[in-house]
Amino acid sequence: MDVDAFVRDGFVAVRGAFEPETAAGCRRLIWEALAEHGISEPDRSTWARPCVHVDCPEGAPFTAAGASPALVEAYDTLIGPGRWTRRTGVGGSVPVRFPSEEYPGDVGHHIEGNWWGGDEYWTNVRSRGRGLLALFLFSDVGPDDAPTRLVVGSHPYAARVLAPAGEAGMGGGAVAERLQASVFCRRTAEATGRAGDVYLCHPFIVHTATWPHRGTTPRMLAQPGVDVPDGFVLDGTDPSPVARAIVAGLG
Repeated sequence: MDVDAFVRDGFVAVRGAFEPETAAGCRRLIWEALAEHGISEPDRSTWARPCVHVDCPEGAPFTAAGASPALVEAYDTLIGPGRWTRRTGVGGSVPVRFPSEEYPGDVGHHIEGNWWGGDEYWTNVRSRGRGLLALFLFSDVGPDDAPTRLVVGSHPYAARVLAPAGEAGMGGGAVAERLQASVFCRRTAEATGRAGDVYLCHPFIVHTATWPHRGTTPRMLAQPGVDVPDGFVLDGTDPSPVARAIVAGLG
């Protein structure tokens, strides 16, 4: 893993983090969840909405994906052994994006929040509650499949916005609104890859959903947080790459 690239760019892709067969099992369970919304895999006429959010299902394939040895090693490298909370499965939600020219309504730059603040999900400069944003690709995602767009190197700027808010923090969308316009002129990267890839992102990376989806198959991706209950120490003594990136941004 290129730790320096993670600190600089705010993300790293773990290719083949879990097996394609595991991803296929996850897709089957996601289709079962979609059936509760009246959506059928073989009946494309039911793919009427551009995006449908479902809770990430539970089951053996998700347990296998979430416990991938490659991810455990990556979490230990980026956060630190014993500092992150193991979960059974993947967690988070799965925004399933269907081929469509229709505006999905959930597009907009933000960083992820960690607790409900009454208007949106909030976070603070220590990233209390979240060590990473993980993007689990359960389907192949190409440039036409509405991939998540990451603003490369945006995380230090988000840290600077969060710092004056102290322990109370602010909403993830509010952080993006307070960024200088030049941040959005930075290079972007799209979270594309094969089923089984996982993008591990700094909790402060600015990102957005994209549209339209001009591919041919639904994009299935989970976006859980990797839990770090107490957040990070920002006095320079925390050796984790996540903390180092925040401290560098504040310096």
